[in-house]
Amino acid sequence: MHIAVLMFAWMTVVNATPAQAQPAAKPIKLVVLGDSLSAGLGLPGQEAFPAKLQKAFQAKGIAVDMINAGVSGDTASGGRDRLDWSVPEGTDGVILELGANDALRGIDPDLTRAALTDIVARLKARKIAVLLCGMVAPPNYGADYAVRFNSIYPDLAKKFEVPLYPFFLEGVAADAKLNQADGIHPTAAGVDVIVSNMMPTMEAFLGTISEQRR
Repeated sequence: MHIAVLMFAWMTVVNATPAQAQPAAKPIKLVVLGDSLSAGLGLPGQEAFPAKLQKAFQAKGIAVDMINAGVSGDTASGGRDRLDWSVPEGTDGVILELGANDALRGIDPDLTRAALTDIVARLKARKIAVLLCGMVAPPNYGADYAVRFNSIYPDLAKKFEVPLYPFFLEGVAADAKLNQADGIHPTAAGVDVIVSNMMPTMEAFLGTISEQRR
């Protein structure tokens, strides 16, 4: 009888163990809303920025579900037009990389600013965290254009209190070894540099999202 009681107690402990185990952390759902620079034009899907960023997170033991919502040729206005279906419900954070095509085409910076402002405002209204990736205007449109365009990103980051990575192509732009033949789009090695350079900012961004989940 004594043995039976002990066996019952032991089985109760064993059966309770799974229920008491801590659940695995729920993956953070991220969307990269961008253009060809983040979409990975000219690269296999696994070499594109979202895939390599996800792999870098996995190497650090961080669970992330990543959606590549980059569309080649997209402007800030184009990203705004497709925002609702590009960023599904349940998204925790958006990496916003748009504006390069605006600058290459010489689009009025006021239009770019208005589109990016609308995107960030709508994402914030949905309680989705935003990491803003800055872009720099090419020199061929003159200093005045560059000042008006380049100020968009720090201004929006300050206005909406969102983190800013100042220049998405930092360490890669104008380096022939890290760009494809067009001199604009990163090679796989160039994407590696972008991911490596952005990781401190990205980890802080995910830390903020994790805090908001609690």
